[in-house]
Amino acid sequence: MVLSWTKGRVFRRARKGKDLNSVGDLEVEIATPTHFRCPVTLDMMKDPVTLSTGITYDRDSIEKWFEEGNNTCPVTKSVLTTFDVIPNHALRKMIQDWCVEHRSFGIERIPTPRIPVAPYEVSETCTRIMSCAQHGDVNKCLELVKKIKAWGKESERNKRCIVANGASLVLAKVFEFFSSRGGSFENINLSVLEEILGLLTWMRPLSQESKTVLGSMSSMNCMVWFLNGKDLSLRQSASLLLKEMPLDALEKTVGVVESLVNMIREPIGQAAATKACLSIIFNMVSSSKNREVITQRFVELGLVSILLETLVDAERGACEKALGVLDCICDCKQGKEMAKSNALTLPLVIKKLLRVSELSSSFAVSIVWKLCDKTEEGMLIEALQVGVFQKLLLLLQVGCGESTKEKATELLKLLNGYRSKAECVDSSSSDFKHLKKPF
Repeated sequence: MVLSWTKGRVFRRARKGKDLNSVGDLEVEIATPTHFRCPVTLDMMKDPVTLSTGITYDRDSIEKWFEEGNNTCPVTKSVLTTFDVIPNHALRKMIQDWCVEHRSFGIERIPTPRIPVAPYEVSETCTRIMSCAQHGDVNKCLELVKKIKAWGKESERNKRCIVANGASLVLAKVFEFFSSRGGSFENINLSVLEEILGLLTWMRPLSQESKTVLGSMSSMNCMVWFLNGKDLSLRQSASLLLKEMPLDALEKTVGVVESLVNMIREPIGQAAATKACLSIIFNMVSSSKNREVITQRFVELGLVSILLETLVDAERGACEKALGVLDCICDCKQGKEMAKSNALTLPLVIKKLLRVSELSSSFAVSIVWKLCDKTEEGMLIEALQVGVFQKLLLLLQVGCGESTKEKATELLKLLNGYRSKAECVDSSSSDFKHLKKPF
């Protein structure tokens, strides 16, 4: 006998749809019972909860509904007086039993959901963490920090709850407190600092108050210390957090410039870390009050050649950032000379033109525009030989920003006088596969 809430059909036909499961030569279509589906997503519920209106939804979908600013029940449309939800254990058990009954058809049993963390639990734990830090109870503080970490691993809902209840500010203060204690970081405080560093990474974007706390000299020095360490995950976490820090804090931190250059020179195999470091450098050489001095320091550390090596096989995000940094460096006299002296600069930059993104193309045009002038006949001829003339014409045809258009037009007028001196070749023939990075 087929249960009233189960609808099944056994028939021969080609496999279609994700509700079909194979049993020998037969294709069996298992229809999920209607009341097992969430009214919002129409997917089978994994954690059914009931509102005050008596309607049951999947916890994730109804919480997202509330987070979007809605204050009504999606089905009844009635305004809710409370956003409290009650777990529907009876329905969840029915769903699990149904999954077990149909496991021969490839249906997996939904796991029993953990009780989500409550706001008061987060607030209470944060208060205890702060108290333990102030009393110097490192072990208890570490235990509580790991508790928050465990909550975050359970679900995205828990992560949102943790962030919404001020955990990032408390952790930033504790990080600043332990990093400011005398002596080396290689002591009993290190475990707490490591755990907090990892937690703060997924709490981004941080609040302005949290950024201010982490921008202290002791916290910045600690993050740079982790950036120079051997642990790959900690190095990535440090780079992602430094990206959040104010420019004035970065400028005052000893060794941050050297650390960022080393991170790009010897990438740790995680693209997010490389892009974060490039973003930090771009902000420092483009927006800092002392950008001329900072840019000169980056040039002295060999950043130009490192950027060109990065451009050889960089993916889109890293390529855009590397070109942006190189464009800013070319505003510096020393940086411009260093770029001119490198034989790879023009071929690599022109190769990226029209190949990556509109932003990359604008940076590439700007770099060529800054490097090529009437006094640089050799640079102009070299640019023509790698096909910049044709690419600039095509760029104007497909369209670009006003500033890029002006620079491209000016370059075309300048290059036109040297076309007879150079045998132009298609830039697509340029092959950089022979280039090998030193790492």
